[in-house]
Order: sequence, then C-alpha cells, then structure tokens
Amino acid sequence: MLELPVMHCSEQSLEGKRVVLGLSGGVDSAVAAILLKRAGAEVHALHMTNWEDDDGYCTAADDLQDARNICDQLEITLHHVNFAREYRDRVFSYFLDEYRAGRTPNPDVLCNREIKFGEFLKYARRLGGDLIATGHYARTSIIDGNVCLLKARDKSKDQSYFLHAVSSEALAVTVFPLGNLVKSEVRKIARDHNLSVHAKKDSTGICFIGERPFREFLATYLPANPGPIRTPEGQKVGEHHGLMYYTLGQRQGLGIGGRQDANDEPWYVVAKNLDENALIVAQGEHPLRYSMALQAKDPSWINGLPEILANDGILACMAKIRYRQDDQSCRVSLGADGRLKVEFESRQAAVAPGQFVVFYDGDRCLGGAVIEGTVSRQDPMLKTG
Repeated sequence: MLELPVMHCSEQSLEGKRVVLGLSGGVDSAVAAILLKRAGAEVHALHMTNWEDDDGYCTAADDLQDARNICDQLEITLHHVNFAREYRDRVFSYFLDEYRAGRTPNPDVLCNREIKFGEFLKYARRLGGDLIATGHYARTSIIDGNVCLLKARDKSKDQSYFLHAVSSEALAVTVFPLGNLVKSEVRKIARDHNLSVHAKKDSTGICFIGERPFREFLATYLPANPGPIRTPEGQKVGEHHGLMYYTLGQRQGLGIGGRQDANDEPWYVVAKNLDENALIVAQGEHPLRYSMALQAKDPSWINGLPEILANDGILACMAKIRYRQDDQSCRVSLGADGRLKVEFESRQAAVAPGQFVVFYDGDRCLGGAVIEGTVSRQDPMLKTG
C-alpha cells in the first residue's frame, strides 16, 4: 500500500488541529480528507453550493450525495453552506461583463479568491477551524519568512495558475494535502480505502456551464449579435454568431472552411473589432496570430510587489498566459499607471484579453494580472484586442 505523507502547513503539525476541508464530492478532496486524518487533524468537511439553477446539467445534488457518502465512510462531520448569491454577485456577474466587452474571462481565478479562499475561510472560522484545506494540486512553503505558493509535484495537474490571486494571509492557514502526490497515487489511495468515488470522472471546464454547449449557455444570459467575419485586409468571408462566442486563436467552429478563393491553410481568430462588430480571421502562420509582448492590469502579488519592480527595475522571470502552457521566459516592467508590460523571449500565440498572465520563479508562483492586450516593442500603445 502506498505510504501516505504526513501533511504540514507553514511548518506546523496538524496533530489536534481542527481543519475544515472543502469537500466537493470528488476523488481529490476525498483523498485529502484521508491524508488529513492520518496526519492527526480533526477534520470537518464543508460542501459548498455555488450554483443553483436546476437546468438538467448541474450535478450539485449528486455531488452533495457523494460528499455525504464520503463523510459517512470516513466518519467525519459534514457541513453544507450555500454561497450561490455571493458567487453570482462576485464571480458570475464578472464573467458576463467580460463577455459583453468582447473579452475571454477565467472565472475560476475569481472563484478561488472570492469564494473558496474568501467566504469559505470566513465560514470555516465560524466552525472553529484552525486551518482550511482543499483538494487543489499545489503546495505552500516558508521562504524568507513568507508563506509562498508553489507548483504541485504533478506538473500535469498543477493548479497554482488558478490560485495566483489568493492572498498570502489565506495561504498561511491553508493545507494542500495533494501537493506532493501525482494523480495516479491519489486514485490508488481512494481505491485502497474503497471510496465509492475512486473512479469518478474529474470535473472539467467552468463549473456552472457543466456539459452543455457553451454557446447555448451564454445565449440564455447575453443576446446574440451576429456580424461579419473579415480578413485583416477587410474582405468579408462569413458571418459570426456573436463576438462573445469566439476566442483569439480559435480554429474550430468558424464555418468558413473550403472557400474557393482561399488556400488550404486553417483559419484562426486573430482579433475582434468591437466598434464594427467584426470578427477578424487569418490563415496559417499569419503575424497577427502572434505577439512578443502584452500589457496587463490589476496585478495580484502573493507576497507583495517584487522589490525590483518597486525600484523601477525589470523583473526577469517565467510566465504563463494560459493554463497548461509551458513556462515562458519574460521580462516584466511596471508602468506609472500600475499596469504591467510583459515582454517575451519567444513569440506567443493567441494572447487573449481577459485571461491571466501568471508569473513564476522556478516552482514559486509570484502572482499574476489580467491581460488587456498585446503591445509592440516599438509602439507601447495597445493593438486591437
């Protein structure tokens, strides 16, 4: 049987500590409960309902029942709380506003900051929790006296990208039991403990959309506004269903393949012209698909603004502009308006406004910011997003 690691948070033992675990009903948080119990913690599970629409796609009822079964089997106390109103106000409204503006948001980042490490933490304290825990694949460590966020051992499952906006204060009281395990080990622990969820499929995509078609979901909240699909030269090559349905770099679902007046190279979305409600597309290795630099706003730094930026210097580090992307070497500078300019060593495809650029120093996550658009090394003004 796989030896289970003893878990630590901020170099403290968990023996006798009351740890409130976010229990989703999935295999990851269930195994987190096993590890916490083995480390001597008094584990209380808290299942959150963050979305309430009964539309046939939501699995909330099934997940709650799975959470009950897990707690019965592991003999831990289960609490249930409804954060649906807070989620709509702080996460879903942001999601809709971003799509109205033609951007591509990442609501999981905001959900972690506002709900899972915000409202959840407050509620856990009301339950008498000394610490909180989640099934995220990430780690924490003390570096130079600061609680820092690190990548997980399993780089294919690492979720530090989505956790970059969580405050160091919240991380200081958080345990990530799965941080030193790979997914295959997690499933083995679940099987060895005969958990009913040991083979449960991982959740994917945005939680409130579920398995339904994205376009179908979004159309129930935002009216479609069809318009022209054009090339960068202005030639009309089709009609789009609404700019909100498309993402920069998108190749599938454009409906313009097989044109007689075009070559065989695939078409890609390269820009959105909001003023003219036009989707701009280009074929193959068109230069508009790529950029060497971007501008970002509203930065979140886990351990405060890096000293080198505070002193008007250049921060040399690694960055991701999307989840699962390999780390990219870059140089970051801070403008007088608080925005960041990020220049990359190699060209980046499909830099999408609304997504996050997240910065790393090795395994340590420094923080991130919201991408506004691309910039030119010669021209600091933003190009069309």
